[in-house]
Amino acid sequence: MSDKSSKIKALQATGLMRELMGGHFRELDEAARTRDRKIAWCTSVGPAELLRSFGFLVYFPENHGAVLGSSRAAADLIPLANARGYSPDICSYLTSDIGSYLAGRTPLQKAFGMEGVPRPDILVYNTNQCRDVQDWFAFYQREWGVPMVGIDTQRSLGDLTSDHMDGLVAQHRALIPVLEQVSGRKFDLDRLKEVVASSYRCTQLWKRVLQLAAHRPSPLTFFDATIQMGPAVVLRGTPEAEQYYPVLIAELEARINAGEAAVAGEKHRFYWEGMPVWGKLRDHAEQFAGMGVCVVASTYCNSWIFEPLGASDPFEGMARSYTELFIVRSEAYKEAYLKRMIDLYAIDGVIYHDAKTCPNNSNCRYGLPKRLSDSTGVPYVTINGDLNDLRLYSEEQTRTQFEALVEQLPGRR
Repeated sequence: MSDKSSKIKALQATGLMRELMGGHFRELDEAARTRDRKIAWCTSVGPAELLRSFGFLVYFPENHGAVLGSSRAAADLIPLANARGYSPDICSYLTSDIGSYLAGRTPLQKAFGMEGVPRPDILVYNTNQCRDVQDWFAFYQREWGVPMVGIDTQRSLGDLTSDHMDGLVAQHRALIPVLEQVSGRKFDLDRLKEVVASSYRCTQLWKRVLQLAAHRPSPLTFFDATIQMGPAVVLRGTPEAEQYYPVLIAELEARINAGEAAVAGEKHRFYWEGMPVWGKLRDHAEQFAGMGVCVVASTYCNSWIFEPLGASDPFEGMARSYTELFIVRSEAYKEAYLKRMIDLYAIDGVIYHDAKTCPNNSNCRYGLPKRLSDSTGVPYVTINGDLNDLRLYSEEQTRTQFEALVEQLPGRR
């Protein structure tokens, strides 16, 4: 069984990250109160750079969904959305967030003194992750009567063709007239290039953070990364995100130089595929640390590395970045990607999370885990659960599965 005696090593940079995130939410709250700045809601892998170029403050409801999950408020809120006709089988970010709105309460009120989630002037989505984000925003469009626009992205893609790119770039450009009308500003290509360049610099820093986990022993865990990714998600395109990650990188490099591990006595290295179980992050981190296991990498956290933002054409950079996501790609692409990750991070075992309400980001339903294990020799387990709805999660069963995976490993690397 796990030994929970201070095996987890806290990152000092987290204090600064929380200050930056707090400033982000307080700025949104002030704008919502005074209406002196326009607010755009955006899906997490949507055209945030384009919105910032028009001067919008950008709010990401999926980030709020993760907060509702990690605070374990979701279970009380989801039934409120179910009562409004939203199925318990759809995205629990969606049902948690709508339930929070219907209840009139959110952890943001206590954490940052906010009145509630900031009411938007416009809703902007990208269906690259799933159709649920469009239906999620449509709820608020009906509630508030604000404009909603978006980008429809193809799914199960292998290589991106010129036809794919032409259509996606055209969809990005088609947003401009509505954004001009709502913001009261004319489109400024130079400003867009500045914001995209800032996001690109941020993504390079975030990539460096995650790649430092390839060191043995790793200076950070997947559980650390789910927290540290906050600025890369909600502040990309801003100076604050660029300023934060060098501080974190310096701390991680200092750990490496000192021979300090994120998990004391690291013996095994795991990969997490799929969504986190937000309400169990600490519990999972403790259990793995107690067994000498460092979960060093994940598809989820790597999803905010947007290399194509370095393209000379900002529209092509955004379109390609938000369509080359793992979640958008074909099974063959995903299998090849995971093979590369297993090699890069010297992975001993893979954990697949089959999230009940997130089928689009549960990559274990079409035989991929067995194919990958057969070709690499790396064992795996598949846990059943959910990103937010802990009623779909079994504590005892999951703990047993984690232990069973570790028991397969003596004699390996």
